[in-house]
Amino acid sequence: GFAVVGVGRFGTAVCRELIRNGVDVLAIDSSERAIEDLRQLEPSIEARVVDSTDEESMREAGVLDMGTVVIGISEPIEASITTTLIAKDTEGSLVQQVIARATSDLHERMLTRVGADRVVFPSRMQGERLGLELVRPNLIERLELDDQTGIDEIKVPEIFVGRSLRELNLRKNYLVNVLAAGPAKCLKVNPPAKYVLEKDHVLVVMGLMEHLQKLPQI
Repeated sequence: GFAVVGVGRFGTAVCRELIRNGVDVLAIDSSERAIEDLRQLEPSIEARVVDSTDEESMREAGVLDMGTVVIGISEPIEASITTTLIAKDTEGSLVQQVIARATSDLHERMLTRVGADRVVFPSRMQGERLGLELVRPNLIERLELDDQTGIDEIKVPEIFVGRSLRELNLRKNYLVNVLAAGPAKCLKVNPPAKYVLEKDHVLVVMGLMEHLQKLPQI
């Protein structure tokens, strides 16, 4: 499961993208106002007011039972560092991955030192994008053409390896069109039906976002 700690603009965007992809998410924030604002946007979300710097509160809220915790707290810096430490170091914590938001290079170094598996700078990477990546680990790049249609560049899913495009028939089975396929540095545009997908190859597909989401993961 996923928990998002700190639901400002960045954390809220992560939550909304996860929910849009049909994933359950636990959202927590120390501010009642922030939690209320989130509930208005996403009435179905599990959202709680919790002090994330308190180990017991984090345990009781269920955050330490989640596989991935996104820490969107920007300040105070020590709150995001303490929260990272609690998620990673508390005895019995089931958290496997902590993705923390940093506001400066020093903040990034400190987060890494206390065990953050990945640090993101919201200016470089928006919350929606992170939410999408968490749901679709094999997504390399997405280009949104409009509100509904997009082009995704993905790593070839394991289940597609060794099979030809004719055999996979992605247009019929997944309602997406293949634009290109092949090694990342040497993509073949509009590949023939007999083209066989290989491990570590890349696939560029276009379709409605809801159909793109349904492609198999790694």
